[in-house]
Amino acid sequence: MKNIISTPQAPAAIGPYSQAVEVNGMLFVSGQIPIDPSTGKIFEGGITEQTTQVMKNIGAILTAAGYSFTNVVKSTCLLSDMANFKGMNEVYAQYYPENAPARAAFAVKELPLGVLVEIEAIAVKS
Repeated sequence: MKNIISTPQAPAAIGPYSQAVEVNGMLFVSGQIPIDPSTGKIFEGGITEQTTQVMKNIGAILTAAGYSFTNVVKSTCLLSDMANFKGMNEVYAQYYPENAPARAAFAVKELPLGVLVEIEAIAVKS
């Protein structure tokens, strides 16, 4: 049976999706964009600041579901421009100092609300 995860510590869904869904010891975290959950507004700044907010949002969802960044096995990073890859990667690396998950990173034509980065994650309890 699937368990819908929702926490006020991360942005509310802005469409017909859940923040995360847990099933059979696996957690699927929806793509997070740099929305500050306390204001509901885009966290201003460049790629470093926006990636930091995205990772905080993912962390809040992981925690609400009883997981942590060490449980993440796969993530997908969507960027508005590959020129932002280095800045995103520097912040991302801080959350995975060892045993980093598998990852894909893509530049896309456009992201919701004009943000610079969106990241989704899959975590597994061992």
